[in-house]
Amino acid sequence: MAGGHGPGTSYAGFHPHPPSRFHVYLAKALGASMWFFIFYRARQDGARVLGWRHAWEGHHGDGHDEHGGGHH
Repeated sequence: MAGGHGPGTSYAGFHPHPPSRFHVYLAKALGASMWFFIFYRARQDGARVLGWRHAWEGHHGDGHDEHGGGHH
C-alpha cells in the first residue's frame, strides 16, 4: 500500500489501526465502480462536457417539440 508504513508507525502520537481485509476490498470495489461510472459517462457525454458538441446536437427527440411542429 502507499507509504509502506507498518503497524508500529505512529504519527505525532497517533497510532492508527490497520484496516480489516473487508474494508480494503470494499474500498477497492467502490473505487473501481466509481472509475467505471466516470468512464461510462465520459463515453456518453464526454464531447458535450469538453465543449466539442452542443447539448442539442444529435438529439432527435420523439417527434413532440415545444412548438408543436414535430420533425423538421
